[in-house]
Formats: sequence, structure tokens, C-alpha cells
Amino acid sequence: MPMLPIPAFAAIVLAYLAARTFMSEGRPLLVAFLTACAVQSLLVALVLGYDIAWLRPILPVSATVIPPLAWITLQDALISRISLRQTVLHGAAPSFTLFCRVFAPETTDIVVPLVFTGYGCAILYLLHSATDMPLARLDAGQVPKVLWQVLGWALIASALSDVLIAVAFMTGNEKWAGWLITFSSSLVLVLLGLLSGSPSAAGVVGEDPDEPAPRPRETSKEDIEILEVLETFLRREPMHLDPNLSLSRLSRRLHLPEKRLSMAVNRATGANVSRYINSWRIRHACKLIEDGATVTDAMLDSGFNTKSNFNREFVRETGVPPSQWKRGVQPSANVARIFDAGKGA
Repeated sequence: MPMLPIPAFAAIVLAYLAARTFMSEGRPLLVAFLTACAVQSLLVALVLGYDIAWLRPILPVSATVIPPLAWITLQDALISRISLRQTVLHGAAPSFTLFCRVFAPETTDIVVPLVFTGYGCAILYLLHSATDMPLARLDAGQVPKVLWQVLGWALIASALSDVLIAVAFMTGNEKWAGWLITFSSSLVLVLLGLLSGSPSAAGVVGEDPDEPAPRPRETSKEDIEILEVLETFLRREPMHLDPNLSLSRLSRRLHLPEKRLSMAVNRATGANVSRYINSWRIRHACKLIEDGATVTDAMLDSGFNTKSNFNREFVRETGVPPSQWKRGVQPSANVARIFDAGKGA
């Protein structure tokens, strides 16, 4: 009876994630990344599980396609749009690996771990230096950043496993090398696929509502004007009710840079953009509940995706949970303040 190798199972999981992302109109680069992980896992299964030896020389080259795609996917999905020229430049990694594989095969055991380590460190550095993730949902908080940090460490872990595999071959422990390749490649590839296939990681508003806003500097006249423009816009076009609203989308509609809009909100309100938008959402939810809507309907119609986030923000803004508000609890001073601030919303 034919057995299904672990890498083959990983390939099936990754192919499913790629298909699901494609069918849900996911980003093309994310689909390409998931597909590359699936293909690599399939190649490992064919070489190690079914002993198709002629595919073995392809493995190092195909492996070095994954780290550049991970970097490009992160750039495109969470940080900024990446140009075609930048995308093509990252083809240098697999191209150089192919050159080494043809003309100096003994160097591939060094080149492949260096590629994985280099891109893993680059991802971690980029995430460390990035203050905002303007293409992620406002309610996603720090989840996208944490998931991609794990992905960066996964690339570095893969490089370490490649070094251990090379040592196993050099010391004559081919059996150990086979097990290392099977488990490390499968686990890392599935981890990469699951992380990048997550809606939060894929960019489906880049600040955490629980994270305190930066200490505001003196509010300028321009900050006040920007806030007034924002409030007028939200009254006219209630984008805050869209659960997929992002800082990037909001700033584009206002024709302002993301950082300028974020700084103006911070200075004028003392809150970050996520918390400011959530205050508008809670005001809307309060009115819906007062008009007879259920708590769940008010949550969904106000731009929240999860009940836990809705309840947390509701208590933060009103001082009482939604169920008590539904029973007619009198507004607290905090609630009066946010309603006064949102008159006409």
C-alpha cells in the first residue's frame, strides 16, 4: 500500500492554502509564495519519499526562491507596494544558487543557508524599524507584525537545519540527514504557509488599540484642521463602519501621508488612529442598541469582526458592557464626552 510522505502531506496543505487565497481574491504575490512553498515540499517528497534522484539537484535552487518571495510578500502586503523592478532584483538569489549548483556544487551548502539567514534577518530588521503597517486592518493590532516575526525566525531556523543536514552528510550519517530534511522542510514550509495564509498576516489598520499613543507634542493649527477634515469626512462617508478599513485607505481618501494623519490624530486627541476610529464605531453601536438592535447586530454593523474586541472597546469608551447599555444604563461622563465629541456623526 503506497505511503504518503510527510512532505507530500505538507504540499497538499500548502496547495490548499494557495487555492483558498486565490479564490478569495488574495494578493497575487501571496498566492505565488504559497505555491512556491507547496512546490518545494512536493519536490522534497518526490526525492526523499519516492527516491526520484534526478530531481535532487533542483532542490537547492527551488529552495532559494522562497526567502525572496517571503520578503516581497511582506513588503507588498503590509509595508508598501513593491515595484516590478524591485521584484525582479530579488531573483538574484535563486539565479546565483543555480550558477553555484552548475559550476561549483560544493558551495551550495553554504549559499542556501546564507540566503535563508539573510532574508530572515532582513525581515526581522524591517519589522523592527517599521512603526506602522498601513495596509493591515486597523483592528488587527500587533498580530500581523508578530506573525511575520515568527516567519523571519522560521527562515533562520531553516538555515540552521540546512547546516545540520550538511554536517550529517559529511560525517556519514545520511540516515539522520534524511530525517532532518523530511521534518525540518515540512515543518518550516507549513509554518510559512500558515503564517502568510493568515488573514491578519496578509494585510486583510496598523496600530494596536491597546497600545498607548505616542506622547503628543504641542497640537498645531494644522493638526486641528486635519482632525476637522477627518471628522467631516467620516460624517459624510462613514468609512469607520468598514471592518477592513486601513490607515493607508483612510489617508488616501483624505489625500494625506499616513504618518501625517497618524501624528495629527495623536496630537489632537491623545489617542492612536485605531482607538479614534473605534470611538466612532462605538458611538454608532450605542445608537443602534438604543434603537432596538441586538448586541451582535450592533457589533457587525459598526465595523467590528470579533465580539471580544467589540466588548473591550465598548467598555473602554462607555464604562459598561454592551448588555448593560442595552438594559438602559445611564451614560457615564466618559460616554457623554464621546457623544459630545461626535455630534453630527
